[in-house]
Amino acid sequence: DIQPGVAIVIGAGTEIIAGEGMIVTAGGIDSHIHFICPQQIDEALMSGVTTMIGGGTGRRPGPSPPPAP
Repeated sequence: DIQPGVAIVIGAGTEIIAGEGMIVTAGGIDSHIHFICPQQIDEALMSGVTTMIGGGTGRRPGPSPPPAP
């Protein structure tokens, strides 16, 4: 699309990808991931997720209960 006053410069080394009739978005961010197995990476990429933020690699005890009065 063209916007008044905006010039988009495309470099000589830029690869043009045909996208007519498609929706193109930036990669998604999954901000709640538990890094459990490497297969998650393939599944994430196939669904458009390019960034995963999180933690947890398995089971661990929860926080300690408050001390008794």
